[in-house]
Amino acid sequence: MLEVQNLTKRYNKTLAVDNVSFTVNTGRIGILLGPNGAGKSTVIKSIAGLLKYEGGVGIDGLPARTTEAKKIFGYVPELPALFPNLTVAEHLEYIRRAYDVSVSDEEVEKLLERFEMEDKKEKLGSELSKGMMQKVSICCALLIHPRVMMLDEPMVGLDPRAIKELKEVILELKEQGTTVLISTHMLEMVQELWDDVFVMEKGHIIAVYHREEVSDQNLDELFFAVTEKEKGEAHA
Repeated sequence: MLEVQNLTKRYNKTLAVDNVSFTVNTGRIGILLGPNGAGKSTVIKSIAGLLKYEGGVGIDGLPARTTEAKKIFGYVPELPALFPNLTVAEHLEYIRRAYDVSVSDEEVEKLLERFEMEDKKEKLGSELSKGMMQKVSICCALLIHPRVMMLDEPMVGLDPRAIKELKEVILELKEQGTTVLISTHMLEMVQELWDDVFVMEKGHIIAVYHREEVSDQNLDELFFAVTEKEKGEAHA
């Protein structure tokens, strides 16, 4: 379970995120959806512990800032940050040791094969394309077998095959009982994935949808209905 309670973030005098609260229950896929500048990345970076903020974040009942929470939390940032002088294989070994996870060499190999990275094992981080760096970042997050997984615009820069594979992985995580949160502005990429959608606009959650309650409507209709309504009210 991922719980965000009254999250507020200011940059000097600018209020970027205002009292945002939402919950993604265990084994569900939540989508933080909104246009660029809505505050999604600020929420994501706060949950990941990269920003100071007011409010609370819980990872399976543990405060997000604790070491215990970080050990069960996988995070794929929008802009992958790799060590330039470590190879792909060394990145995975670093994660394996840092998190002290019991993952066999065979499992590592299968993960690399799944994302077509087995022939890139000896490539340095500085030699990889953005898409390849994204794949390494995804593999590193999956390696720890997270109970909560968060992905920020994960499909940007990936080739069609990798996008298909990532979607399958996300659905498999759900089946295994992992809580997943995806931040995106790309509606078409998450149409078949979502259980809960949290629509953000100007630092606020302006709508929450649960698939079982709106099964006859697609995500496009839901998103544009609420965002167009907000625009209309703003100009009224």
